[in-house]
Amino acid sequence: MWVPYSSAVFKESTCSSMPFNQLMKSKKRGHPRVDDIFCNRNMHLISATWVGGGYINGTAEAIYTSGLVWCQAPFGYALSLVFGGIFFANEMRRQGYITMLDPLQDNFGERMGGLLFLPALCGEVFWAAGILAALGATLSVIIDMDHRTSVIFSSCIAVFYTLFGGLYSVAYTDVIQLFCIFIGLWMCIPFAMMDEHVGSLSPSVVDWIGEVDESQRWYYIDYGLLLIFGGIPWQVYFQRVLSSKTAARAQILSYVAAAGCILMAIPPVLIGAIAKATPWNETNYKGPWPLTEQETSMILPMVLQHLTPDFVSFFGLGAVSAAVMSSADSSVLSASSMFARNVYKLIFRQRASEMEIIWVMRVSIIIVGILSTIMALTIPSIYGLWSMCSDLVYCILFPQLLMVVHFKHHCNTYGSLSAYIVAFFVRLSGGEPLLGLPPLIKYPGYKDGQQLFPFRTMAMIMSLLTLIGVSWFTKWIFETGRLAPGYDYFRCVVNIPEDVERVGEPAGEGELAMMNTAAQKSYSAVDERNGRINPALEPDDEMDAAAEAITARRQSANQPPPVAGGDRLRQDQTAF
Repeated sequence: MWVPYSSAVFKESTCSSMPFNQLMKSKKRGHPRVDDIFCNRNMHLISATWVGGGYINGTAEAIYTSGLVWCQAPFGYALSLVFGGIFFANEMRRQGYITMLDPLQDNFGERMGGLLFLPALCGEVFWAAGILAALGATLSVIIDMDHRTSVIFSSCIAVFYTLFGGLYSVAYTDVIQLFCIFIGLWMCIPFAMMDEHVGSLSPSVVDWIGEVDESQRWYYIDYGLLLIFGGIPWQVYFQRVLSSKTAARAQILSYVAAAGCILMAIPPVLIGAIAKATPWNETNYKGPWPLTEQETSMILPMVLQHLTPDFVSFFGLGAVSAAVMSSADSSVLSASSMFARNVYKLIFRQRASEMEIIWVMRVSIIIVGILSTIMALTIPSIYGLWSMCSDLVYCILFPQLLMVVHFKHHCNTYGSLSAYIVAFFVRLSGGEPLLGLPPLIKYPGYKDGQQLFPFRTMAMIMSLLTLIGVSWFTKWIFETGRLAPGYDYFRCVVNIPEDVERVGEPAGEGELAMMNTAAQKSYSAVDERNGRINPALEPDDEMDAAAEAITARRQSANQPPPVAGGDRLRQDQTAF
């Protein structure tokens, strides 16, 4: 039986470039390496990071309830892929990181990294909850099942095939996911538009565009920024980016994926507009009218079921079901893999065996599935679940990831913990209607139970400033001797243990500087210290050229050749 685990668990294996079909054939001789599957160059469908069940169902729901201008998530998450490609894909891949939490734990320590896992876990749980709610809505329409029962049934299906399918479930379902959405939905749209009950889609007849009131302007901007920058710190994105063959390819794939996200949003936008132009009490729909919040979350499968012929509805709902299922596995698997490697192994059981980590991941998959099911049953809106998954990620995780990737010398553990606490309490003070949390502080513009003040962005900015300010202050107070080194309890400023002290930037000249520069293109000093090598990384062409030039020069001087960048990587892995 194939067992699910992440490439992050195994640091000593190497990444193969064999075709995926050869990897499948290799099962006859034994299980292929996990890294071979996750790092295979033919599997980078980054659009599948966002385009799934919550994406298509949530977009159609938002168009029907609020209009196009309030359907910010498809455009916000597409821009998150663009900014992720520009500012993070290249740097994180070049520094040899394996998971999104690696740079955080390298700079802030393992326990602080484990604490930062919590907002990432919350995001994955809400994301998986939106997927399960979408799958439950689709099944309830197809087989006329109670909505709550269908959500629980959908959760069992998703957890089962993720648990036993593991990485193969991610590989196979990602391949079919985008194809099913594109073909299935576009096939249904012409038939739905020509149905006799559907009115004109002209914005002057039916308002499916919507508008932003002047009093809601800052609220609108707040949510837009949340979706853009809260869509970056996600393991499901970085697990694809960090396994790219080159940094340039990782960036290009991010840009192409952003365009694909916009393209894939067109069918559900049109379906939402069609639903808005339909008097549902005149169709064969037998539910309540006007539609309640529970029915609006099922608006996409309702259009396919009631406004298209039976044979078209069969293919359309089948495509939606396949797409929804395909997006559940990667979210659940990424959360469990981060917990197994970055929390359980690094904090609680550093000497844990491979089989123990595998069992921890199995249990984690079940726990994440249960938590996601509870959230899917608690929050009826798929779009609400879909947009809220980036909330804590934006307020807490984004400023910390930004600093450790680009400004790691200007932050430390004291600043990280302080920023975490500030962001959490500022965000909590605004309340959350979807979870039934009342606001502790009614910010300016509070109206009808809604915070119109951009307090989420304020929480993010305060977190960023706290991280910088506290880090600078603690560094200054320790380095100037105003506080004894013994008070450096986190051991990150002056009281750093000798075996984990960070190695400075290379200052050599000539051949030594060239060699150090070439080696740093593969991994950083921090990576060498922790013994972590990203199996997806391959030596860049310019690194090989620099190494070959130095080798030729040393051989001409009858000197023994140094170890080349690529060999050094493989040698380090073997030694590890």
